[in-house]
Amino acid sequence: MTGDGKGNIALKERKKNVDKIDQVTESILQKIDGEGFKQEGAYNLRYNGYSLCHGSTEHIKIEKKEDKQGIDVYISSGTKGEQVHIPVVVAASGVMDEVYNDFYIGEGAEVTIVAGCGIHNSGCDDSRHDGIHTFHIGEGANVRYEEKHYGEGEGTGARILNPVTKIIMEAHSVFTLDTVQIKGVDSTKRETEVVMGEDTKLFVVEKLMTHGKQDAVSNMDVCLNGTGSSAQIISRSVAKGDSKQVFHPKAIGNAPCHAHIQCDSIIMDQARVCSIPEIDANHVDAAIIHEAAIGRINNEQLIKLNTFGLSEEEAEAVIIDNFLN
Repeated sequence: MTGDGKGNIALKERKKNVDKIDQVTESILQKIDGEGFKQEGAYNLRYNGYSLCHGSTEHIKIEKKEDKQGIDVYISSGTKGEQVHIPVVVAASGVMDEVYNDFYIGEGAEVTIVAGCGIHNSGCDDSRHDGIHTFHIGEGANVRYEEKHYGEGEGTGARILNPVTKIIMEAHSVFTLDTVQIKGVDSTKRETEVVMGEDTKLFVVEKLMTHGKQDAVSNMDVCLNGTGSSAQIISRSVAKGDSKQVFHPKAIGNAPCHAHIQCDSIIMDQARVCSIPEIDANHVDAAIIHEAAIGRINNEQLIKLNTFGLSEEEAEAVIIDNFLN
């Protein structure tokens, strides 16, 4: 068969996939992209293991990698107020997807990057997505990165998400990492590594809910290498059913710096939660604080909501929703 023949077959297959995406993944995209995904501006939609469509703007260029699966995102110095949307949807059973995305943010740029992955698995084989993201943050840049994970489907196959996030921050830059695992993810192992330069600021908010027999692990290493660097790391989680959670955030002070780690968890049913906040001071002027709390829902809050006419189940839902928001 000629190359043109193969190309026509691939084009037809991709068109069929586009039609399928319109039917199967619209609700998933609404859940993992709070801003609303559109084929406008700077965007890349990855579907079942390949880049389905992407677009660039004057200041933000998205290019496919040539040596492996993934994209390179180039954000020009001085860019202000723009967004990048890079959702991933896995809508078939048995998909094993690994992708490498690199972000190069120029000096003084201010940008929001909206990511997330949703898996719809109605089959008997496991579906998995491993997203390895590396951020190169230029001097004075301010980046907000939002990532939501979600799973659904009636199949017996697992929905697995293993994100890896690497952040390299140059002087005077700011990075906000906002991650949420909504529900339906059977297994996740999150690895986060941050290297901070002079006068950099890091803000991390991690929210997670597990239920059934789900398993979640989050490891985080934050290296405060620059004088005047600071980090605030907040983790909030709810564990239901027989699910298991392990949190291990670590702040390493290698210079005069400030860091605060806070882990709060609500545990229910037969769930298990292990929280291991760790601090490592390698400089006399490294000021690092950690705290962790794990406990059940407050009975007084339940009783108060019951007096307003809510059932116990409704009251629990209200408390959990407020805790995670």
